[in-house]
Amino acid sequence: MSPKHTALIILVMFFLGSAYPLGKFGLNASMNPIFFGALRMGFVFLCLIPFCKIKIPKKKYVLPLIGFSLCMGAGVNMFLYLSINAVSILAPITIGAQLSIPFAILISSLFLNENISFKKWIFIFLSFVGIILIAFDPKIMDEIFGTLLIFGMAFFYGLSQVFSRYIKNLDVKFTNSIMGLIGFVVLIIFSHIFEGNVIEQINSVEPFGWLAVMYAGIIISILGHMMMFYLYKFYPVGMVMPFYSLFPVFGLILTFFIFGEVPSLITVFGGIIVITSIYLLQKTK
Repeated sequence: MSPKHTALIILVMFFLGSAYPLGKFGLNASMNPIFFGALRMGFVFLCLIPFCKIKIPKKKYVLPLIGFSLCMGAGVNMFLYLSINAVSILAPITIGAQLSIPFAILISSLFLNENISFKKWIFIFLSFVGIILIAFDPKIMDEIFGTLLIFGMAFFYGLSQVFSRYIKNLDVKFTNSIMGLIGFVVLIIFSHIFEGNVIEQINSVEPFGWLAVMYAGIIISILGHMMMFYLYKFYPVGMVMPFYSLFPVFGLILTFFIFGEVPSLITVFGGIIVITSIYLLQKTK
């Protein structure tokens, strides 16, 4: 990979890692978690729709597109921000989000009949061992619910990758704009039901909350993901994916500078097991 593209993908991983501390920052600014996810998807839709050619896709793409949008737009965002809201320590869920990779491989094996080699099974097992080790951190025991919620996010992310295989021939801007629209509609309804009147929520959002949600929608969801698709034009997936192991590192560094959070030794050790296992998992054929 050229130095320019290496710097670009490191920047993308920085954006992805910033989702956790910046999400917490936004939720602390009087925003409810499901409402935050809804607004994030709303910004994605509004920013992408002017660049899309609106047309009804072929029948074979309709259900996978809906499935992808429900999983990635609604499921991932809902569980992500619910987990961030449920914890006071971000390190476990930042590391736990890495389980989206083994979940994607396991779900692909189940639904697409893709073979999983013995080496991959070992790394998948080790990644879960690392998470279990983190769960035994005394500081984490009181926040186990938030850790379980991030498993939900990882599961929906993995499932969305299966659906994405069926819509890979559609325009990326179109699929992401539909994802943003469906994700926004589903999450705003859920927010109204479970979190209260939407208009009242909008009026109570502090300025820093709007900045955080705009950053999540425009910088992370659009700019970050579009950069990844740009890199896929030059390099195979197997060369790009291992870099995903870097985003928890950036997330933990930013969490330290923003909130002063220092992970415990057991969390660091479990995190090293998880991140190393995921890195090797993505490098293994």
